[in-house]
Amino acid sequence: MTAENRKELSQVEQEELLEKLKARFEKNMDRHEDFDWNLIQLKLEGNSEKLTSLYEMERTEGEPDVIGYDEERKEYIFVDCSKESPKGRRSVCYDRAALESRKKHKPENSAMDMAADMGIEMLTEEQYRELQKLGTFDAKTSTWVQTPEDIRKLGGALFCDFRFGHVFVYHNGAESYYGSRGFRGMLRV
Repeated sequence: MTAENRKELSQVEQEELLEKLKARFEKNMDRHEDFDWNLIQLKLEGNSEKLTSLYEMERTEGEPDVIGYDEERKEYIFVDCSKESPKGRRSVCYDRAALESRKKHKPENSAMDMAADMGIEMLTEEQYRELQKLGTFDAKTSTWVQTPEDIRKLGGALFCDFRFGHVFVYHNGAESYYGSRGFRGMLRV
């Protein structure tokens, strides 16, 4: 799926998604204590493209939730808050170049391509560290994060996890992929 052929959600799909997002929002108020769901829903209802991106985040088991608000840009920030790396986004290498470099046993997709197709951004290392302040994520899995160009040019890519009470940042060949490694995304609305 590409951004151009992303499907338009039906009214029923939109309503079901909004109900799920609202229930998650209300269940996890510690992530967004001072926010009003009604204001968030108003912004969402006026933006079918963002709703479609959230639908894809949900469909791939990311459990998106509001974790912040950008005052300058007047945007709410949704991030995948599933306890482990989203199941529907695992076993992918880092980017298109890494995917094309594999001669055997290619994964079906790359993290960067999937994120672009979904209309979301992969988390940076800093954003990943901020997410970990809201709970424990990736205690059994790991998550690709945006990799600085100088590392990527040398064939590497970064990923993170949470073990022993700490966020760890590691490197791997960008073409590698594992059943326990996926990626988390962010969407501004």
